[in-house]
Amino acid sequence: METFTKVAEHRNVDRSVISKQITRLEDELDVRLLNRTTRSISLTAAGAEMVKQAKQLRSLLSDTKRLAQNYHTEPRGLLRITCPSYLGRHYIHAAAVAFQKEYPDVEIELRLEDRLVDLVGEGYDIGFRLGKPKDSSLITTKIARNRMLLVAAPSLLDKHGTPKTIFDVERLPAAIFSTSGIQGDRIKYSDGAKDAHFKLNTVYKSNEDELYLKAAIDGVGIACVLAYMIHDEILDGKLVPIMTDLKLADFGECYAVYPHKEAPIKTKLFIRYLKEHIGSSVPIWEKRIPNFDQMYI
Repeated sequence: METFTKVAEHRNVDRSVISKQITRLEDELDVRLLNRTTRSISLTAAGAEMVKQAKQLRSLLSDTKRLAQNYHTEPRGLLRITCPSYLGRHYIHAAAVAFQKEYPDVEIELRLEDRLVDLVGEGYDIGFRLGKPKDSSLITTKIARNRMLLVAAPSLLDKHGTPKTIFDVERLPAAIFSTSGIQGDRIKYSDGAKDAHFKLNTVYKSNEDELYLKAAIDGVGIACVLAYMIHDEILDGKLVPIMTDLKLADFGECYAVYPHKEAPIKTKLFIRYLKEHIGSSVPIWEKRIPNFDQMYI
């Protein structure tokens, strides 16, 4: 009875509560766990085995809890990422490789998808999207802005002349991005106090960013491109920004989206890692365009 008394004091309950709980457990298991006399209490063989199993279970639960805590303190496990093809090839991939080297317990799976992916339904940890996501159930983090610019090859300008007006631009041959849902031939800009559009004279279209950009480099036509598509083409003189006084509308900022606010540390760290890799205030792609901060604004 003295043992029950100590347990009751430790648990801050009445001694009878402990006795009733033991009796109820024995009734549920249909086995005697304790030998009781008026002077002592001892474990039966079954009781000793139950204590052994309980200790193992407590250790397992403790390890499980510690593992769960590690997922919030140490990046580990599979990190599934989805993003548009061009962004993935030129920016996300490089960041993912560097991230995995720094955190070797994280396994990276990078899927390039030029469609709206169901993050939850398809089991992704992070998605990257251009433009403000419409799904309000997802957690959204801005990565960087993504402005637009008009470019042309020097050979095309030598042939047709440098455009001075919207009318000039509309007359020039153009290369555009085109899919079943998007035709990139209508360009939005600000005309004083109101928004307006002009239409490109399409002579080449492709559903691959790199191909219609290459068409512009090859002098096929002018192109309206996203700033993140520019690497060394302007610095090397392969492309020239045109109509830089025109106030072009932004295409849409780059966002990271993920399913839950309490995301694992691997998710939060990768997003932070990518923002540092790209640069959130002035994205790396804008630094490749001389004087871009004074263009199209």
